[in-house]
Amino acid sequence: MNSIIHYLQDSYSEFSQKASWPSLASLQRSTVVVIVATVIFSLLIFLMDKGISTILEFLYTIFK
Repeated sequence: MNSIIHYLQDSYSEFSQKASWPSLASLQRSTVVVIVATVIFSLLIFLMDKGISTILEFLYTIFK
């Protein structure tokens, strides 16, 4: 039981004192980058899906 308490105390010390946390401005910039990248990738996947669906529908109507 003592080793668990020691582990938790060391973990808290590491997170609160030794870790370097980003600034709020840096977090906000990173968040914007992630949101923009997510939207771009989502649109790209949507367009590829629509394109493939259109091509397959065209092929199915030809070979039906």
